[in-house]
Amino acid sequence: MDIRALEKTNKIGYIFDIFYQGKYFDSFDEVTNKKSVKGQFKNLMNSLGFTWAKGIQQGGRTDAKVSGSNCLYVSSTFSRDIQKIISEFNNLAKGEMKITRYRKTFPNLVFPDYVKQRKYIYQYPKKLITRSEEEIKNLCSEYSGTYDVSIFTDSKGENLKEHIRTVEITYENGQLIFLGDSFMPKQVRITSGFILTGDKTPLPGKYLKLHSIILEDELLNNIFTEVDDLKIDNVEKIEKNSLGDTYLLYVNPSKKGEVIGKNGSNIKKLKKSLGNVIVREYDFI
Repeated sequence: MDIRALEKTNKIGYIFDIFYQGKYFDSFDEVTNKKSVKGQFKNLMNSLGFTWAKGIQQGGRTDAKVSGSNCLYVSSTFSRDIQKIISEFNNLAKGEMKITRYRKTFPNLVFPDYVKQRKYIYQYPKKLITRSEEEIKNLCSEYSGTYDVSIFTDSKGENLKEHIRTVEITYENGQLIFLGDSFMPKQVRITSGFILTGDKTPLPGKYLKLHSIILEDELLNNIFTEVDDLKIDNVEKIEKNSLGDTYLLYVNPSKKGEVIGKNGSNIKKLKKSLGNVIVREYDFI
C-alpha cells in the first residue's frame, strides 16, 4: 500500500465487521422505498455523528432476506471515540444489525480488491432434500475448482464479463459450504438447488448465510492498533500497523510544530528508529 495515501489526507479507512438478520431487510444496496443493509447502516451512523465523504464499500453483497457476517468499509476524518459510536449504534439497531468489530486501515481503498475469499453456508431443511448424502458429496467434489460458472447463473449473471470463478464446495452436518473468490449469492442458491434437489432453480434466500469475509494479507498487514508501550513527547496517541513499519502520531494542533521539529528534525529522528511516521491532528473532544 502507498504511504502517500495516509500523508495526503486526514482520512482513515474504517472496516466495520457487521452481522445482520436478513429477514429485516429488503435489499443489500440502497433502493428507493426499501429497507436496505447499507441504508440502515448509513442512517444510524450518520445520526450518531460518524460521516464519510464517499459511498460504502462491502466485502460481499447478499440477496434480499439473506443474513450475513460482512465487512463495510468507509474513509472518514472521524477521530473521536469510535467505540462509543459502536455501542450506541448497536442499541439503536435493536438486534436487526450489529457491529461486532472495527479495524482501521489505509483510506480511499478499492476495498473489494482486498477480499481474498467469501464463505457462504446454505442449510436447506432436510425434508426438502431429494438427493442422497453420497450424491451430494460427489457433486460437491465435481463442482469444486475453477470453471465457467455460467451454468449456475440467471440471465443477469450471464451478462457479466467474467464467468470463470474458483469455488470449493463441501457438505458437512447438513450444510453446503461454499468458499470462493467471487462466487455470487444467486449462484450459491442455484448451485445449492442443483446439488440438493437436481433442479437449477434458486432456493430461498432465508436458508443462505454469508458466513465470513476473508481478507488479503496485504490489508491485514496494514491494520492500525493503538500502541501502549511507546511514549513520545507531546504525542497524545500512537498507532502502528500490523507489519510494524508505519506509525500514526496523534497530537493536539497546538503541539504539532513541536512534534515535527524545525525543518522536520524530530520526525527524521523518529523515522530512523520507527520507519514511516505520520503526524495527525486529533480531536480530543
